[in-house]
Amino acid sequence: MRTKSIKQNKINVITMGCSKNLYDSEVLMGQLKANDKDVVHEEEGNIVVVNTCGFIDNAKEESVNTILEQIQKKESGTIDQLFVTGCLSERYKPDLEKEMPQVDAYFGTTDLPQLLKALGADYKYELLGERQTTTPKNYVYFKVSEGCDRPCSFCAIPLMRGKHRSTPIEELVQRAEKLAQNGVKELLLIAQDLTYYGLDLYQERRLADLLRALAKVSGIEWIRMHYAFPSGFPMDVIEVMKNEPKVCNYLDIPLQHISDPILKSMRRGTTQKKTTDLIDNIRKILPQIALRTTLIVGYPGETEADFETLKQWVKSMRFERLGCFTYSHEENTHAYQLEDNVPQEVKQDRANEIMKIQSEISWEQNQKKVGKSFRCVIDRKQGDHFVGRTEIDSPDVDNEVLIDAKKYYLKLGDFTDVKIVEATDFDLYGIPLNNKAVGD
Repeated sequence: MRTKSIKQNKINVITMGCSKNLYDSEVLMGQLKANDKDVVHEEEGNIVVVNTCGFIDNAKEESVNTILEQIQKKESGTIDQLFVTGCLSERYKPDLEKEMPQVDAYFGTTDLPQLLKALGADYKYELLGERQTTTPKNYVYFKVSEGCDRPCSFCAIPLMRGKHRSTPIEELVQRAEKLAQNGVKELLLIAQDLTYYGLDLYQERRLADLLRALAKVSGIEWIRMHYAFPSGFPMDVIEVMKNEPKVCNYLDIPLQHISDPILKSMRRGTTQKKTTDLIDNIRKILPQIALRTTLIVGYPGETEADFETLKQWVKSMRFERLGCFTYSHEENTHAYQLEDNVPQEVKQDRANEIMKIQSEISWEQNQKKVGKSFRCVIDRKQGDHFVGRTEIDSPDVDNEVLIDAKKYYLKLGDFTDVKIVEATDFDLYGIPLNNKAVGD
């Protein structure tokens, strides 16, 4: 007969999926900490909260497997309670309750007060965006809005996150000021749709105004933009990037595809010509900008001709950063009524082809950096290297700058000039300038 743990309760929050989920976990942890709860992130605890992802098949499978692992721990007596929250729980709660009744309770993406109550805590409204961060001390993911109003055929996010809701500029500035006081130097702006920011609150796009306001916050040195939708893109944002040194010359703009028939079926509200013109205009205004995009291959009805169009376009556009996903057939999306007629092995082959092209582009671009110096931020020490990033690199998804920790000492979170001495397709190796060598 299993017995409950007699040790003091420790709540372990496990995060699956994207940076927006990580943000939500950090808010949960901040609330628990304010309630004097012992809370950790992906360590050991006798109470477990799994914050799930329900975006695509692989993410859903990973979330389900994590829940099953925790159920085994509960049944063996290693943990006492298990709660599930997040996108998967929002989307499939009745199914999960039926299939995995061992979980103590399931909560959706807007059920934070109820989840806190189940954990013996009260929701504290006075915590203005405060959270227990899990990233290195120098940067945070900074959510500026929630939800999405776009009609993209393949995407289930509106089903899980609801309509677009912007956070007021004044509130975001206050949050940024508190983060800066705690040593944060870089804000990674995230949203389901960054370019829609402000339309619901102010009846106009206000991303440029938000950037200007955040740039005035003392202590913040880099502001980076993620998930900017291309249709209706506010070009005043590029002017702010050009004129405001704190706003990184970096833009994550997911384009998904370029073949007109696929774009139309995806309900992206754009065409190949409009998209190409947008990218050309952005680069004309700000030639030094680094563009990151993501693509989907294997969408229903994607022909060899559609894929060839995409391949040639990737070759010609030469994006600084690019990721590629295989299409996932999601229930209750508009595309679900289409036949998922591209075999999985073909989807994967096409994704591999795109990433091979991008690898070659990245290698060529990185070779041009050898011999040049770049301002880098040092995020962490890993093995024998300090790991840093340039202005055009975001954590986890982009290139890294590796510096020999046996030869040089660097302070985590600091900015330093680094001379690049070697480059591969996705990594740079450098020597810090104006830094003492180890032993000096």
